[in-house]
This record gives sequence, structure tokens and C-alpha cells, in this order.
Amino acid sequence: MACNYCRITFNLYPMKKLRFPLLAAIITLMPFATSYGQKIPVELPLYTKGIPNEKPGPDEEKTATTNGILRISNVRTPSVYVYLPAPEIATGTAVLICPGGGYGILAASHEGHDVAKKFKEQGIAAFVLKYRLPDAKTSSDPSIAPLQDAQQALGMIRDSATAWHLNLNKVGIMGFSAGGHLAATVGTHFQKSYLPNAAKEANVRPDFMLLLYPVISSDKAIAHQGSFDKLLGKEASQARLLEFSNEKKVTPQTPPTFLVHASDDKAVPAQNSIVFYEALLQNNVPAELHIYQNGGHGFGLNNPTTSDVWFERCINWMKSNKL
Repeated sequence: MACNYCRITFNLYPMKKLRFPLLAAIITLMPFATSYGQKIPVELPLYTKGIPNEKPGPDEEKTATTNGILRISNVRTPSVYVYLPAPEIATGTAVLICPGGGYGILAASHEGHDVAKKFKEQGIAAFVLKYRLPDAKTSSDPSIAPLQDAQQALGMIRDSATAWHLNLNKVGIMGFSAGGHLAATVGTHFQKSYLPNAAKEANVRPDFMLLLYPVISSDKAIAHQGSFDKLLGKEASQARLLEFSNEKKVTPQTPPTFLVHASDDKAVPAQNSIVFYEALLQNNVPAELHIYQNGGHGFGLNNPTTSDVWFERCINWMKSNKL
């Protein structure tokens, strides 16, 4: 089934040098993107000067809808979908959203576009990331391909902050399930850029993190092994597993974090959020954790087992932290 979201190409023209390779035409798309009434988001490619670590090959990207969920697989050309709020309600805050899918697919609707629309209604700019999945067919270093794409997207958002009326100090990242692992990796591995030829002063630290039933730990007692197998390979060394076990990477500089999980999540145990939350507390990082009694895994915006709405709690947390 074809994807229901548009893909638009713009001509390039000279601009001032930016920190990241970026479409110079971003500014020219503004009359379209900031019509603020668009029902179809603009899709922008992440890279215009070559995709890092790319292995040439055919574009085999696939989209399908199963049980109402849009699933994207075999991503070779990463991009972001742009959702900008109406100027009269815009807060200046931006959120980069990483859909889940076990690093095997992207659950791009209920863990991506549906959430972006809700943020837009709240005056928050949202960007849904279509990131490369770890695949030796498309990348010579598949384990860092998703991280490269997320860092590149943060750079794109910050480079375009003036045009998109964003606050440079209020650019956060959100992730669901394995997308939560990607978001947490971005928030704990920002000491260096994983992008080739990135400027030393490039800011790849998100200002806050929103993690929904995230994959966090490689500890076999609580790990979602499938995600780590996809990301690092089934024969990954213990050192490599620990490198991406994000509760081990928390420092006092880790961004403030909001977490949601369900106690009966059999796919990604709630202990993933708990150990990350405990690490945040130990490092005096502002954090809030909500664990529902029921809900299972992958509920997206709406946990059907409760009348409580985690998204409202999320917005309240952002407001209390002046985000």
C-alpha cells in the first residue's frame, strides 16, 4: 500500500553555511509549510550531500498498513515530516519523534504522525523521523545509522529555528519502544557527533526526552533482545551491548526526561523505564515516571485500559519544566 504522506522536492539556492548538510530550500518551502492549514505534512530529506556510510543499491522501501498501523520498512533514504503549529498558538518548542518497531520497521502512524498532530494542536512543532533501520544492505555501519539520522534531524531543526520560529533551547526528542531506545541513545551519547565532518561546535544534545515504553537496557533479565539483535547483531560483544545500554550512560548532563510504561508490558518490561529513571535520579536529572497497571506494549497515544491520558500528563510536565 502506498504511503499517504507527500514527498516534495525543492530546488537549491545559495545560503549561508550551516553546521549540518541541509536543504538550502528549507526557507523557500516556508510559504507552503507555514500555511498552517496543510493537512499533508511536508517531507524533507535529511541529507543532500550523500547519506553517511551508505551502501549503494536499489530503493526497496515498503509501506503497508496492518491493523490500522502504518509500517515502513527497508528505509534507504531517511527524512523528516514537518508539522508546524499556527503562529497564534506556537510556543517555540519542537519535538523530534522516533517511531518504534524493534529496529525492524517503523510504526509511523500511531507512534509518529498521530502524535505529531497532537503536539501541533498544542502549539508545539513536531517532526516525525523516518530513520534508517540497521541493515548491512544499506549501511557499512548499520549500528549507528539510526543515531546518525536522529542527530542529523536535530541539526536540521536547530539550523531552521529562525525560519520555523523555534526556540533553540527547547528542541527535544521523543521515542516509542525501539524508537525510545534511539531517543535515549541520542540523549546519552551526545558528547560526540556520529556524523562525518560535523563541526566541533555542533549541538546534538536534545533539551528534553519523552520516552514511551522504551527499550533501554541490554541486561538479559529485562532486555528486548530482538531490538539489540537488530541493532548490534546476535554476536555482539558484552562491551558493545553495554555501550548501548543507556541506563549505564546517564550523567548529570543527561536531558530532563518524561517516561511512560505499563506494568504488564510483556514485550519490553517496565523495568527498562525504572532503571533509566533510577539512573536519572542518581544523577540529579529532572525526571517523571508514569507506570500504568495495564496497557501492554505499543498503545501509542491511547492506553485503552484507563481513562487517564498520558499525553496530557506529558504536556503538564513540559509546562512545569518551562519547555
